[in-house]
Amino acid sequence: MLLNRRDLQSLAYMTALPALAAWQWMHGIALPLYAAMLFLTLGTGVIHHNHTHRRMWRSKRLNRLTDLWLTLLQGHPTYVFYPAHVANHHRYRHGPLDVARSYRFGGDTNHLWGYLIHPLQAVSVLYPLFVRWLLAQRRRGSGAWRHALHQYAAVALLWGTLAAIDGEKWLLLVLLPQVHGLHWLLATNYLQHAHADGHSRMNYARNFEGWVNPLLFNIGLHTAHHEHPRAHWSELTRLHRDYRDRVDPRLNAGGLLPYMFRSFVLALFVPSLRSRSLMAADDATPIALSAPIVPSAPSAFPSFSSTNAPRPVAPAPAAQDTETA
Repeated sequence: MLLNRRDLQSLAYMTALPALAAWQWMHGIALPLYAAMLFLTLGTGVIHHNHTHRRMWRSKRLNRLTDLWLTLLQGHPTYVFYPAHVANHHRYRHGPLDVARSYRFGGDTNHLWGYLIHPLQAVSVLYPLFVRWLLAQRRRGSGAWRHALHQYAAVALLWGTLAAIDGEKWLLLVLLPQVHGLHWLLATNYLQHAHADGHSRMNYARNFEGWVNPLLFNIGLHTAHHEHPRAHWSELTRLHRDYRDRVDPRLNAGGLLPYMFRSFVLALFVPSLRSRSLMAADDATPIALSAPIVPSAPSAFPSFSSTNAPRPVAPAPAAQDTETA
């Protein structure tokens, strides 16, 4: 019933993460297992993202159950990807209307502090977006409102039950790994877009190659993903070859860990290794919006597919229902 057999890897990660947490809950923390669990929280965030773009199952019920399972694993509801990611980030591609664009916060930067703090900065603008979106769904009587509330309730029930059983184990084996995974998920936006050109048709994203991709579902092949958001993650390796030579060479950054070490550590001591922005200084100036953007629900984007459509320049249309497979 899987739409793509490569998602067996996704299911393996989604099974291994709670299994490692449960084993350590019963037998005590083992550092190698804890490290593996922290790595799996990174993969869970990518799976959560991928499942939003392209559902895993033919069955609507199994897709909804997967939403719930990912919500419990990550400690945050699935619905947030619709207003924050699909209707905002993919719509505006790091441009001036992307509410969590990296250059919105303290200028156009690309350094270690910017990477570490970006998730907190992004949350400060994304949560108001979530609230506006949910209230719009409630006013319309949309099923998305109830679905989101059920997801929040499931997380609260899981956290409350485990914390009541053993607060210290809940903190170490559930909450901290979930925060680690969420930080990575939001900080990835900084890795992929900081110092890219949010006004360019093609140079808006950075790409990474190497082991990060087979281990984390081709998360590094970001231009291909933006240009083909409905493509399955396993197809991005082939699609990346079509775009690799069409972006600025500085945006093909090689391996992820070498890039981070070079840009965030060595660059502190070797100025020539510091990243340089591809965006003109005037383009990085924050803009003021006349009204808050309320992204629409996923069904409002029937053409959100593998086409090279021009970037929209207006806020998203009114919300529609979110009953998807």
